[in-house]
Amino acid sequence: MNDSLRNDTRDIILDVTEKLIYRHGIAATGMDLLVKTAGVSRKSIYRYFANKDELVIAALHRRDERWMHWLRTEVERTEGSGERLLAVFSALETWFGSADFRGCAFINTSGETGDPQDPVRLLAKAHKQKLFEYVLELCEAHGTPDPERQAAHLLILIDGAITVALVMGDSTAADNARCMARTLLGL
Repeated sequence: MNDSLRNDTRDIILDVTEKLIYRHGIAATGMDLLVKTAGVSRKSIYRYFANKDELVIAALHRRDERWMHWLRTEVERTEGSGERLLAVFSALETWFGSADFRGCAFINTSGETGDPQDPVRLLAKAHKQKLFEYVLELCEAHGTPDPERQAAHLLILIDGAITVALVMGDSTAADNARCMARTLLGL
């Protein structure tokens, strides 16, 4: 089997795993469903991943990278440091309006485990840390007083908006969070 075909099969497995986990959760995404949906054999999955846990972590790691890239790209389209801080919420508003919005994959999946040392929880924590660091970078670029504290506040607004949009079906959650951020930042 050539490397291109191998990478394509692996990518298909990861894409399908990510979509199913995001839609149904980890526990409800069994290997039979993965095999059927991906159109690959169980043997193919185990060729690339030792077990379901390893597959889930790889899929979530990939989602983390893609989601952070998407957010950065959306925010960086905006001119001005203050507007970039608020553009985070504009990006969220767009995401919330998408047909496949199911909330934060990392909040959702970490809620499936009670162990703070579980690899899924640790990956969720790392994702939130990256998000915090990006918001901190935006706060520092804007020159906000006490940027770490402001970034921590904005992270709560971001995750709160995501949760309210999902749980309450509130299409105005991002706009409400943006208004609160504007007040918090004095913009």
